[in-house]
Amino acid sequence: MRIVLDRMRCEGHGLCESVAPEVVHLDDEGELVVDVEDLPDSSAELAAAAVRACPVAALKLTGV
Repeated sequence: MRIVLDRMRCEGHGLCESVAPEVVHLDDEGELVVDVEDLPDSSAELAAAAVRACPVAALKLTGV
C-alpha cells in the first residue's frame, strides 16, 4: 500500500499530520512531506486516518 500526495491540492492544514505524524509531517515551509510512501501493514490504519482527515482530499491510498 502507498500513500500518494497531490501537492497541487495540499493547502498545508496539517490535519493529516495531527492524526498520523509517523507517516506525514509539515516541513518548516508548511509543505507536506510523506515520510513513509510504501506503507507496512502496521501503518495502514494511520495512513487511512490521514487520508480521511485531509479537508481538500490531497492524499489517497493506492494498492488497497
